[in-house]
Amino acid sequence: MTSRPDIVLLVLDTQRLDRLSCYGCAAETSPYIDELATDSTLFQCAVAPAQWTIPSHASMFTGVYPSTHNTIQSFFVLPTALPTLAERLHDGGYFTAAFCNNPLVGVVNNGLRRGFLSFLNYSGLLTSRPNQAGVNRNLYDRYRQVFKGFLADTISSMQDVFARSDSLLNLSFSPMMVPLWQTALSFKGNTGKSLNDAACLLIERKDVTEDQPVFSFINLMGVHMPYHPSQKNLERFAPHLLHNKKAQHYLRHFNSDVFGWYAPLSRTQDELDKATLDGMYNAEVATQDELVGAFLKKLRESGRLDNTLLIVCADHGEHLGEKRLVGHSLSLYNELVRVPLIIRDPSNDLPRGTTVDHFVSTRRIFQTALTAARLADETEEVLTLAQSSTSDLDGGTVFSEGVPPRNVVKMLHQRRPQETEELGCDQTRRAVWSKTHKLIQTGEHRLELYSALDDPNEHLNLRDILPERVEALQEYLHTFVSHAGEPLSTREQAEGYDDPEVLRRLRDLGYIE
Repeated sequence: MTSRPDIVLLVLDTQRLDRLSCYGCAAETSPYIDELATDSTLFQCAVAPAQWTIPSHASMFTGVYPSTHNTIQSFFVLPTALPTLAERLHDGGYFTAAFCNNPLVGVVNNGLRRGFLSFLNYSGLLTSRPNQAGVNRNLYDRYRQVFKGFLADTISSMQDVFARSDSLLNLSFSPMMVPLWQTALSFKGNTGKSLNDAACLLIERKDVTEDQPVFSFINLMGVHMPYHPSQKNLERFAPHLLHNKKAQHYLRHFNSDVFGWYAPLSRTQDELDKATLDGMYNAEVATQDELVGAFLKKLRESGRLDNTLLIVCADHGEHLGEKRLVGHSLSLYNELVRVPLIIRDPSNDLPRGTTVDHFVSTRRIFQTALTAARLADETEEVLTLAQSSTSDLDGGTVFSEGVPPRNVVKMLHQRRPQETEELGCDQTRRAVWSKTHKLIQTGEHRLELYSALDDPNEHLNLRDILPERVEALQEYLHTFVSHAGEPLSTREQAEGYDDPEVLRRLRDLGYIE
């Protein structure tokens, strides 16, 4: 392959790793993604840098951890000093386009849209098309598009105000506001349309100059709450809902209770409620998988797939009642931060049909894409995930940071103070994975140590059994936190690569994995 590849970053928003068949799910939820995985590199131990949408996307888009980009609240803006993946690829000659179903990425003004020539938003009342280049229209169409753009900007501004105001967000979580949320913001977006639009761009190349490569970012919200899977998959994965009135009532309440999507449970979930959430979630996974399969088929039949670096991942997972948690705001347990990562590389730098078994961070998607586009500098090339298919720089020491959204914390203190205190829901969490163990530190003193390989469901806290291991991993976290927000410059990194002590420090800080 001599030409630079198209690059597709397909984010399965809120997709749990353990609910895909290729990652061991007993239910056959994902035959099309499974088929892709057999022809790709599958990362068994990928870790999201954060537990929710904005900081996790910001890390994938910049290649750094949340403490460095500091985009950790819905009203924070990505620093302009950190160029995004789209900006780097656009400056390097790529046509950059986004097809986004998540309003926190596609609507809120947080800097994640920077660098895209075309950004299509499917999550609000209107599909927004800012900065779409090269479109020829007659006068009527131009005026119509200007009017649509004005309305879209107005809606975006209103949604942005809600994201930045605690009082308005408290109002927005009230039951009377749920219909407006689901209409104006449209939690689910339009998976089929966004995938079809992305396929059309990649195949038909409209407005793309000859021989110009394309970068497409696609965010799908099919498995996000509320749950409305296809009837076929509902009958397959949650058949008890067809006749069990109690389960039906629970699901109706759950789908309309936005606060309940974030709040810890006051007690352990009963078996029927758990089975209902599990079944509906699996049904959504299968429904989305079918649409992803149709997208992949179009690319494969057109011949475009064989010149496309395809990265399929999740920004985070989802709690479905485990550890008395629901949603994805408050923990760094594996249900949230162990995520799927599958890469199909046309150059075979990431070999087809292989797996990578040690821990890697999805923040390195940034360096991987730049390296494939031949736009990475020397310090970025060493962080491409292609390095991980053979040997990694330190065997996989990675970090994740969980800063709870402020508006959620405020509501939890008001409505669930006991559970908030008991589970530490208002505390910042940080986790480190190093070789065989994972340490989670919540606040200053709460520590949890788990066997990263033998206890993926994190049932047995080894803190008191292996105090030496706790101390060693705490040192990693201490060093990481003490240098948070102080990324080394490219020049400092490059000049230090021959110094073993500098290499060790870079690895300890998480800048090299």
